[in-house]
Amino acid sequence: MSKRPPPSAPPAAPPARASAPSSAAPSVARPAAAAGPAEQRRLQMADIARLAGVSVSTVSRALSGSTLVNAETRQRVAELARSLNYSINLGAQNLRLQKNRTVAVVVPFEAASRQHISDPFFLALVGSIADALTDQGYDMLLSRVDAEHLDLAAQFYDSGKAIGVIMVGQWRHHDQLNALAARQLPLVVWGGALPQQLYCTVGGDNADGGLQATRHLLGLGRRRIAFLGDAQLPEVWLRREGYQHALKEAGLRADPALELALPFEPAGARLALERWLPEAPDFDAVVACSDLLALQAIHTLRARGRQVPDDVAVVGYDDMPLAAYCDPPLSTVHQPVSEAGAELVAALMAQLRGERSASRTLGVNLIVRRSAA
Repeated sequence: MSKRPPPSAPPAAPPARASAPSSAAPSVARPAAAAGPAEQRRLQMADIARLAGVSVSTVSRALSGSTLVNAETRQRVAELARSLNYSINLGAQNLRLQKNRTVAVVVPFEAASRQHISDPFFLALVGSIADALTDQGYDMLLSRVDAEHLDLAAQFYDSGKAIGVIMVGQWRHHDQLNALAARQLPLVVWGGALPQQLYCTVGGDNADGGLQATRHLLGLGRRRIAFLGDAQLPEVWLRREGYQHALKEAGLRADPALELALPFEPAGARLALERWLPEAPDFDAVVACSDLLALQAIHTLRARGRQVPDDVAVVGYDDMPLAAYCDPPLSTVHQPVSEAGAELVAALMAQLRGERSASRTLGVNLIVRRSAA
């Protein structure tokens, strides 16, 4: 199997935010760099209290958003805190009090494709993670961040809202994830293991999945096999590696004209397929990198008078529950979603115990149904 060129070295971790400056009198603020280690560790609530004309306990309540403090005082305290570059570390406070048992589960949002969180695979995986966290006595904070800025996921940990992050998907920003790992953020990512990776991943064996799907189609006598999926995404790139390896085993050359980079979002995928098919070389089989893409391919092929599987055999990926009830029932690579949630949570728990958490690759298997029988 061909090797992907190693990703570029991860950028240096962002500098840590300086603590609020310490001062001998409230009216004089010294630069944080001038403060000694002991001064940097002191809480600055007393300074804020003197400036605001309230007690330290009132400052504490105001910064934590307590309604026991009126809105005007909360605003005045917040403005003083910002002016002194002061921030309360809710994460450390919660851990000291043994209160925080919340894990942030982040599903990146890509503005270009607008792939919804209602995607069946997302729902199944998030549900599996939720079950595993509940079994361990933890709560789940479900959120989305811009896929172009995966480093924003650190805000849940930095603010103390969560003790760690599970991210569903690597997207295109391997370097940002490496930077998060370099700064010791407790982080586990659903995705594929890549060269020079600092963060922990748990994922299905994507290369083997692509290999199994393509070998099966070749075994049916199909020789012109199209590949549908955006190989800029690490998991899809690995699936294409398996696809190309199977072709090479059979003495066939991969034809770039038979590869189409599709978004996972159904409407965008259908539009791209409708534009591509009239100009595409003839093909007799399809490896699609999700079940939704496979269904879009079947729909578009039928609209052009081609039958599945007689004219074109189709294999999907994920084995979502709907796959067995499609017309025709969809052959697909089964991902171990139930096992995935437990493995993702176990990897994060290991990090929270201070242990090194190695990446884990889970086995996948091809489910043969009538779309490629």
